[in-house]
Amino acid sequence: MAKSALQNPAFHDDNAAREALEAIRWPDGPVCPHCGNLDREKIAKGQRRAHRPGLYYCAACNGQFTVTVGTVMERSKIPLSKWLLAMHLMGASKKGMSALQLQRMLGVTYKSAWFLCHRIREAMRDDASNPCSLGGQNKAVEADETYVGGKAKNRAHCKPAPKKAVLSLVEREGHVRSFHVADVTSKTVGSIIEKNVSAASALMTDESVIYPKIGAKFANHLSVNHSAGEYVRLGSYVHINTAENFYSILKRGITGVYHSVSEAHLHRYLAEFDFRYNNRIGLGVDDGERAVRIAKGIAGKRLTYRPINRDKNARSIH
Repeated sequence: MAKSALQNPAFHDDNAAREALEAIRWPDGPVCPHCGNLDREKIAKGQRRAHRPGLYYCAACNGQFTVTVGTVMERSKIPLSKWLLAMHLMGASKKGMSALQLQRMLGVTYKSAWFLCHRIREAMRDDASNPCSLGGQNKAVEADETYVGGKAKNRAHCKPAPKKAVLSLVEREGHVRSFHVADVTSKTVGSIIEKNVSAASALMTDESVIYPKIGAKFANHLSVNHSAGEYVRLGSYVHINTAENFYSILKRGITGVYHSVSEAHLHRYLAEFDFRYNNRIGLGVDDGERAVRIAKGIAGKRLTYRPINRDKNARSIH
């Protein structure tokens, strides 16, 4: 019988989890997060019995650190084994995993599980400071927008919050990048597309009036007319079905798993669904490697409870 991935010692033993995380973050040995020193002769491991496991000292800056310093896990009281298990579960669940489900599986409070989920989503987020362009010569990028939110007929005694717009850019056989946009206008959408898509690409869209002006700045712009019942043209080349397929996963996750998403956190949920799509089996990434990539993404990111919870009374959009 094949061994389950959930039997990994790193998901049950904190020392094994710490060693696994150190191997992922520091494949060539510890690096001081305070001064950047990576000279092994100037980094020593705590030897005293009173020292907590995994504590290091840096002689270059006289600082001390562990593998979680300078990451979304810094100062967390949740055991490392639970952190790694949560990363695996969220990475392996195609439509996501609710905080209530993680609460039950990890044996933590709902508040801890909710905060844990958002910090893992932060680890899944791309580096926005250096975005690489989607597409390129002889490549097609699909641009489409959708709206996330509840239906009025499902609210018996209150008016649903207005639906929120989401723009997704999908490179065929490649990656997706999604954005929560304030409005679907040529100016707003065009700015995002120009920043994230190579001008050498063929841009695929629907018949929306905002796209002709945007498409003129790309090597080619082709569209389908959904209002006339057209979904594929010129064989199977002109379509935005790839983007539509991505939206089907996103909406099933929000509706069936999360049920309610705050507008203030919508960008984090989009980052989560983007990450799983960009690290899918079709691109050669399995569940184990996906969890490793989440663990690599924890560095240089901090998310404290007070800022993330400022919108606790914000209206849900679904």
